[in-house]
Amino acid sequence: MLQTFDNRNRDLIVNINGELVHRDKAGVSPFDSVVQGGDAVWEGLRLYNGRIFRLLEHLDRLRRSATALAFADIPSDDEIIREIRRTLEANGMRDGVHIRLTLTRGVKVTSGMDPRLNQSGPSLIVLPEHKPPVYDKGGLTFVTSSIRRSPPEFLDPKIHHNNLLPSILAKIEANAAGADAALMLDRDGFVAEGHGMHVFIVEDNEVSTSHTRACPEGITRQTVLDLCAANGIAHEVRDISTTRGLSRRRNVLHGDDGRVGDASFGFSSDSGPHEWFASLLVDRACTM
Repeated sequence: MLQTFDNRNRDLIVNINGELVHRDKAGVSPFDSVVQGGDAVWEGLRLYNGRIFRLLEHLDRLRRSATALAFADIPSDDEIIREIRRTLEANGMRDGVHIRLTLTRGVKVTSGMDPRLNQSGPSLIVLPEHKPPVYDKGGLTFVTSSIRRSPPEFLDPKIHHNNLLPSILAKIEANAAGADAALMLDRDGFVAEGHGMHVFIVEDNEVSTSHTRACPEGITRQTVLDLCAANGIAHEVRDISTTRGLSRRRNVLHGDDGRVGDASFGFSSDSGPHEWFASLLVDRACTM
């Protein structure tokens, strides 16, 4: 298990609908939609030296997702930023922090799936933790999961929703196989993403990644592509077969908060990603 309890988080202050409470006393109503049906959207944010990586882009995606799910009375960016700032200040946090930002449809007047039962507006949860990157750059092993990423006609991956069961099931398979992570395919058998990260293939100074028809439009994913374009690095968005992925000696993965690591699909990588690519991300991602 790559994550462990960090004692610095023992007395965390969590923000639930503007109320700052100790982690042990934090709670949401059993009538909240996130409890009743996982009816919520979320973002994972990273705090680097007092700045949140691509904050406005993350808030834009949160809003798009909530709008797609017909949430009512979505809080403004300024309101959300104020609550994030209050929470970080209450915890004295400035660097090396991961923030789980969740917006639920809110509390229902009675149990049921009908969104009209939500009559008090959304619930906003800000959960910051001292958390170093889960994956280092020393290399990871992947197993190809039997769980497929759904296409837009089933559940549009552009909605950054709280239904993470496919990823959890894929991670269960990876755990059972003794691998660090799971590689998930789309329904046509092409690479979609990892169970919780996008995948890039780097070889011969060329970067490629999969289409987003079966995976989220990642903020860091787009940052990587933008950096490649700005620095004259050959890059391509394309269908990637497992054969092509397995034959590559450089496979780069990242979460959506500016982190980057090296992956190996079924073998031990003999080195990290090309130095020019890794340094480009590390040097520039946190300053944008």
